[in-house]
This record gives sequence, C-alpha cells and structure tokens, in this order.
Amino acid sequence: MTVNKIILIVVIGSGALMSFYWAEENNQMPLKIPSNFPPPIYDLKQNPVTEKGFALGRKLFYDGQLSRNGIVSCGFCHQQPSAFTQHGHDVSHGVDDRLGKRNSLAISNVIWQKTFFWDGGVNHLDFVPLNALENPVEMDETLENVLKKLNQSPAYKSEFKEAFQTEVITSTHFLSALSQFMASLITANSRYDRYVRQEGEKLTSEELTGLSLFKKNCNSCHATDLFTDGSYRNNGVTTDYRFDKGRQEITLQLNDRGKFKVPTLRNIEYTDPYMHDGSIATLEEVLDHYTDGVKDSPTLDPVLKSNGKLGITLTDADKKNIIAFLKTLTDNEFMAEKRFSEY
Repeated sequence: MTVNKIILIVVIGSGALMSFYWAEENNQMPLKIPSNFPPPIYDLKQNPVTEKGFALGRKLFYDGQLSRNGIVSCGFCHQQPSAFTQHGHDVSHGVDDRLGKRNSLAISNVIWQKTFFWDGGVNHLDFVPLNALENPVEMDETLENVLKKLNQSPAYKSEFKEAFQTEVITSTHFLSALSQFMASLITANSRYDRYVRQEGEKLTSEELTGLSLFKKNCNSCHATDLFTDGSYRNNGVTTDYRFDKGRQEITLQLNDRGKFKVPTLRNIEYTDPYMHDGSIATLEEVLDHYTDGVKDSPTLDPVLKSNGKLGITLTDADKKNIIAFLKTLTDNEFMAEKRFSEY
C-alpha cells in the first residue's frame, strides 16, 4: 500500500482522550487512544487504519467464507454483545461443532498486546487470524483456499482495490484489513474510565472499597488500566496438564507448565465463563477459587502461595465489594457500537 500522506495530530481536552489520525489521501479514520492507557505496541504507521480498510476488515471478520464449511466466521466465536467472546461456551466451538480446548479470549485493546492467545503462540497482531483459520477444530481452512475464494469474488476484488490499490488479493492485504478492524476495537469508556479521567463520573462507596481491595489483592497481575500485565501465570485452576500444558506448549520449558496469559478484566461482567478452560461460571465463583480453590503445583504463581497458605484472604464482604468494582469496567457503548457490528 502506498501512503501518500501521514498526519499525526494530538488533541488534549477535558477528560483527555488523545486522538491520533493516520490519513491516507481521501481515506482517513481516527483511532482514539485513551489518556489513561500506555502507548500502543502495534505499529499503526505500518498499517494505518482507513475507512475502507476498516470496513473491509469488518466484512471479513463476519464472513463465514473464511472457514471450510462457510459458516464459522471470526465473529462466530467473538461476539460483540459478550465483548467479543463466545458467550455461554466453556471452550470454543468451531466447524461441525468441533470443540477446542480453551475458552475464547476477548478481542479488544489488541494494539496494546505483545503476544496473543492463552499460550502466547502468536507474537504479532497481523498473524492472529491464521491461528483460527487453519485450526482443524475452529475454521479448518487454509490461507490458500481463502485467498482463492476472495480473488474469485468481484465484490471483494473491488473492495480490496479501493482499500489497498491492488488487483490481486494477497495474504498481506487480507491480514492487514483484519488487523485494521481489530485494532479499532478499543474499549475505554466504562464508568471506571470516566472516573479516573475525571469526567464527572462518581463511584459508590462499595465500588471504591472494591477498587482499594482490588489494588491490594489483584493488580499485581491485572495491572494498569488495561487490567492485564500481559504475563503468563499459573493461577491454580488445575494440576492436570495432560491435555493442555499452557505456555509450555510454546516455550517447551518445564517452568512454563500450567501458565496461561493473564486476561484483561475489562467487560468481565459479560465474558463468562472464566479461566482458560471456561471452568468457572460466575464472578462469585472466581473469587471463591482464589480464596478456597487454588491447587498447588510447582509452577503456581508465588502471589498465590505465601507463608505456606494457598490463595488470597478475602471476606464475603470483600468479595461483594470487588465484584461491584469489576462491574464498573463494563463499557456498554463498546458492546453496542454499530461500527463494530455485523449489520
């Protein structure tokens, strides 16, 4: 893609959302970088989000043609009303209703991620779709076949030409379009966000107590306003790693066995069930796990094993307050934003 002109504008106002505009001639689209977030990791200058690229990426995201059976799209397992997770399924369901072995992670704020998936098996946003596309229990297709389908479609040929000035749809164009859509899925307008940005939002005494308890007990892993430090940790959900060794499947290091990526807690109210295997149904049960259900193993995270005691000490009142706070992380506008929806 030839970019004729790149413009960078920073606007800081009340509430301080910084708007970065990468503009291609006659085709520009702003991404709003929240002032309470760190700088993005993904290099948007290498793949600027444009109106036509975004629209094309959204169409691809919801197109079942990307799968072998023509039914399973990216949006099949990443549904907007549940913050781009597959609501109600403990593990992902793919073609022919085949089951994966892990819960579907939320697609949001991805331009702040260095690695992707529960095991970190992909280290660049542009390659994320390939994992699902070629996985036999998810989309069960090949990149070669997908590109063949797209190049046989007059509509897609026209849309790719408008977005990328290309006569032939290549893997680079295909993946770049999907990345532009995913890069735009920024969730940062919860009650908590408006509170910390001093935009007039107030939290209740229960929520503020929950925030204080959260900072004391939870944010060593769920750090910053992204609510994840991007690390891989064993949180004691299981000691049976016969079928899923977590991070070890990528690094082959024994000290990574049972470690999984720390997920964001944003929109956590709507992303159940929880944990890498979807084994915990409710937020109440999540906190019960951390107080009474942590299972010991050689790689258990040290924060869950101190002074010879497993887990975290919380009262029932503490748990109630923490859950009240966690619900302030819900961004209803994000989950209802028509620009992100299929229709």
